[in-house]
Amino acid sequence: MGKPDSAAACGSLPDRCRRGLLVAAGTLLVGLAVVGAFVPVLPTTPFLLLAAACYARSSERLYRWLFTNRVFGEHLRRYRDGEGLPLSSKIWTLALLWITLGASAVLVVPAHSWWLRVLLLGVGLGVTLHVLRIKTHRVRRGPIM
Repeated sequence: MGKPDSAAACGSLPDRCRRGLLVAAGTLLVGLAVVGAFVPVLPTTPFLLLAAACYARSSERLYRWLFTNRVFGEHLRRYRDGEGLPLSSKIWTLALLWITLGASAVLVVPAHSWWLRVLLLGVGLGVTLHVLRIKTHRVRRGPIM
């Protein structure tokens, strides 16, 4: 008899195998989110939300780390809780999006590839509409004394 394949070794994917796969998937998604922070056509928040779903089902420690992370934890928590994004984050997101898409369209995409420029425009419009539809988080300040 040969070696059992990985599915047979795990049986019907018991908890340990399932948790391992979910942790691996969540970690891959966090990596994609980090790349997405620097590449305008790759979204960050959806990857972080998917990673949170994976971690919620596999690792309480990683789930807590994701939402307490100093870089993106607060924004992710606000998004998850339906509080929205601060106006400054929306402005920065859209400004960087259009600057990088515009630079890519002009400096990187060859002139004869007009369809690629149209595709970049479509992606930019889609992301812009998505960002604008997200609730704007208003910072509540206490009374001035």
